Amino acid sequence: MQLETERLLIREIVESDWQSIHTYTSMPEVTAHTAWGPNTEEDTQAYVQDVIRMQHAEPREAYELAIVLKKEGLLIGGAGLHLVEQSNAEIGYVLHPAYQGKGYVTEACRALLHFGFRQLGVHRIYAKCRPENPASERVMLRLGMQREGLLREHWFYKGSYHNSVLYSMLDRELE
Repeated sequence: MQLETERLLIREIVESDWQSIHTYTSMPEVTAHTAWGPNTEEDTQAYVQDVIRMQHAEPREAYELAIVLKKEGLLIGGAGLHLVEQSNAEIGYVLHPAYQGKGYVTEACRALLHFGFRQLGVHRIYAKCRPENPASERVMLRLGMQREGLLREHWFYKGSYHNSVLYSMLDRELE
C-alpha cells in the first residue's frame, strides 16, 4: 500500500527502515508524550517486525506507514490508522524534530483520512494527544477535526495516569 501527496510518499514500512525510524524513536523529546520510548535499537527492531506482521493480517486492522520525502527519498516519520470497530479508526503520527513545523504530518494525515473514509469505508476517525502537546493538537485542528473533550487520567503509562484531548472527524466532514 502506498499513498502519494505533493511532497510525500506514505508507504509500507520495510525491515530496512528500522535505522531511519530509530533516529527519532530514540529521542526523549519525541517520546515525551508517547506511551513508548525512548527506544533502544532492539525496541525499534521489534516495532518494525510487529508492523510487518500487521501488514499480513487478514483482515487487516492496522496501517503503520512511513512518511517519506518524495524528492529526497528520506524517511522522516510515521503515521498510522488503526481500525477500532467496524466504523471507527484511530489516527496517529510521529515525526523527526528536524522536519516538524513544515506541514508534513498534516499532509500525510490528510491522505490517511481520505484512505480511511474513501477506501476503507470508515465512518469516524479520531485522534488523541496529551494536553501538554499543543503542536499535535494544532495538527488535528488543521485537519478539520472537531474537539470532543478531555479524557481524564484514562491512560496509565510511564508510571502515572495521563489525560488526553480527543478530536474526531466524520466521513461527511472530509473536504
